[in-house]
Amino acid sequence: MIKGIGLDIVEIARIQKSNDLSPKFKTRILTEREMAIFEQLKTRRQLEFLAGRFSAKEAYSKANGTGLGRDCKLHDIEILPNEKGQPILYFKQQKVDGFVSITHSKEYAAAQVVLMEKNSQ
Repeated sequence: MIKGIGLDIVEIARIQKSNDLSPKFKTRILTEREMAIFEQLKTRRQLEFLAGRFSAKEAYSKANGTGLGRDCKLHDIEILPNEKGQPILYFKQQKVDGFVSITHSKEYAAAQVVLMEKNSQ
């Protein structure tokens, strides 16, 4: 049974502007393990990755019903690829029962998150 659905879209140019203005911007969004992946990418792909992760974390917070804030911070949410490259969601270092899809075009990054009730997958 579906517990929640979240969707988010962000302009890559907005993420680039924020990243250019503050060297700490990416560290506010990405966890250490996500940052390790980010640093291995080429510049344009880094922006897509950063925008995609930001969008996915926003989508997760919407699906979870909390929004970003005291109970759900950006660093509480982590999206890491499995052995096949599929993005897997973690919240406070626990694997989430749900799915995330991240996409991007030249101008936008978007993500959708579907959370499942426990034991329903």
